Amino acid sequence: MAEFNSNDTQELIIIYLSKPFSAFIILTNVFIILGILFNRKLHGTTNRFFLSLLFADLLAGAALPCIPQMSFKMELEYHTCFLKHVVPNFLFLSFLANLLVVHYVKYVCIMHPLHYQSFWVHRWAGLYIVLAWTAPLIFAALPLAWYQWKSNENCSFHLVFPMPYLYVETYGFLIPSILAMAFMCVQVLCVAQRHLKNITKLLHSVTQSQAPSELEQQLELRNAKSIASVSLIFLVCWVPYIVCLNISLLSLKHSISPLVLTVVTCVGTGSAAAVPIILSLGNQQYTQFWRDLATKVCAGCCQGQRCKQKQAKSKPKLPHDNVQIAVADTSRAQADTFSTKSLPESLQGERAS
Repeated sequence: MAEFNSNDTQELIIIYLSKPFSAFIILTNVFIILGILFNRKLHGTTNRFFLSLLFADLLAGAALPCIPQMSFKMELEYHTCFLKHVVPNFLFLSFLANLLVVHYVKYVCIMHPLHYQSFWVHRWAGLYIVLAWTAPLIFAALPLAWYQWKSNENCSFHLVFPMPYLYVETYGFLIPSILAMAFMCVQVLCVAQRHLKNITKLLHSVTQSQAPSELEQQLELRNAKSIASVSLIFLVCWVPYIVCLNISLLSLKHSISPLVLTVVTCVGTGSAAAVPIILSLGNQQYTQFWRDLATKVCAGCCQGQRCKQKQAKSKPKLPHDNVQIAVADTSRAQADTFSTKSLPESLQGERAS
């Protein structure tokens, strides 16, 4: 009875914590993908990698509610049990592989700007994208080699993934990939800091003043924002995910509360899946299409409202009867003036009498 209550509580945690975050990630990724596709200026090699990442993040967001459920014991058939565990694992592995490729492309572009087009990552972009999907697929399908189904056992996480596979996946691919991305981000920030110092020296030599100029202040502020964003992404997004991975492995050998494991898994996987959204929203080019569309819609609405106001102002405010009277009086005065001016002076006197 206590086990059923625990499962119900875990299901409620998934419903209220993981599923809303999953819906947010899916809708946001669709929003950004359409913004890139409809913007012809973004149809380049680098943005192909980012489109692949957003698509992988969309699928990983759809699989978020399934990852905490992998710790449940369920009565499932052979193929259903295998797919229920392997498919979410593959989607999350492909998401991390695409994210690693995007960081590597950015790293190469900044570290070697003059020779970037000669690198394979630029010349063979399609090959790198295919590898970012096929390598996780092959690794995720490896448990099929030693997967042994027993009819008298329930479907569980331990039955599909053996311990050596989990250790290799966690400490051989997942955590090293996160550390590699952190290393590349630090290297990019160091290059930016070095360029900022060179620009500052050049500005001081030109202006010959000790006070920082407005351009220098803007560059320093931008560099500070970049450092803060990278630090925030690592602390808020990657640290919970690394904690989630280690606690998941500890739960296999030590008794950890299922509720704690479910909460940690929901928070850790959800925070990691939010990284591409943070990166894309930080780039104004990816949302330029939607901002232009919103500007056009607002301009059209404002223009229509102004036309209605002009039409309302152009209408006469006098009543209908008063308008007729005013028109009649005007026509009589014009007739009298015309008739008076057209007669000779001798006849005007007679007409007046």
